[in-house]
Amino acid sequence: MRAILFILVLVLSGIPSAQTPDPSKDPVYVCPMDKDIRSNGPGFCPRCGMKLVAGVPDPIDFHLNLSLTPKAPKPHEKIHLRFDVQDPWRNSLVKKFNIIHEELFLAFIVIEDLQFFVLDHPLWLIASFHYDIVFPKSGMYRILGDFYPEGATPQLLAKTIFVTGPPPAPTALARDYSTKNGGNLEVELAMVPSEPVAGTNVQMRFTVRPSDGLEKYLGAWGHMLVASDDLIDMIHMHPFIADGSAQMQFDVTFPRAHMYRVWVQFQRKGVVNTVHFDIPVINGNPNP
Repeated sequence: MRAILFILVLVLSGIPSAQTPDPSKDPVYVCPMDKDIRSNGPGFCPRCGMKLVAGVPDPIDFHLNLSLTPKAPKPHEKIHLRFDVQDPWRNSLVKKFNIIHEELFLAFIVIEDLQFFVLDHPLWLIASFHYDIVFPKSGMYRILGDFYPEGATPQLLAKTIFVTGPPPAPTALARDYSTKNGGNLEVELAMVPSEPVAGTNVQMRFTVRPSDGLEKYLGAWGHMLVASDDLIDMIHMHPFIADGSAQMQFDVTFPRAHMYRVWVQFQRKGVVNTVHFDIPVINGNPNP
């Protein structure tokens, strides 16, 4: 009883007990990608699985260099992509990376008419990342590289490739929230609010059926790529709320009033299901 009273006095007096972390001395552990995830001890992010770190360096963009072989890619031919990451402080190639989503580097590849989508992981070999691809048709492709240099912050950098030949006809997007079949599950979407406003938080709530056999894919319960129809905005996200059950929620802030295509991926019984939804985003400013 005396010990309980002593602890109560400490709490009421504002004096930290031996079990209470002292913010002036004890480090705060933060997820490098989801910075709202914080802890007073080491561990792993419950959202994306990344290792928590004690403090996060100031963000700075590294340089992502992309070279192609052959240099003038053609449709239906195998093209070799090489990614080199350059340190802006040391002006040298980065040779050490932290693992993110069970890999060292993720690449999203999207064509300008939004009819081709790939998420894959280039392989690390001789101080560069390498990837072979066959582009299905001519046109502009955008590649979003997701990587985490050691001692820095996670990077999301985009590069552009032009495959020789006439560009494809543009795809006219219209609102599409309809339930999608991805392979071995269905994906249903509910938006809150139903009409997203640029610059404000939007809850994208997904229900997957059947929900048995759901598995983490690349370290997360789901992956999302948000892309404007002009491919200027490209954002990689993970669920804000997910525990392996049928319901998952992504919290998204669309940067502009525009049309967006949103791809989501969920894995069930070893099958990666990829579906997309088309989202019109309005301008909340009455005087744009």
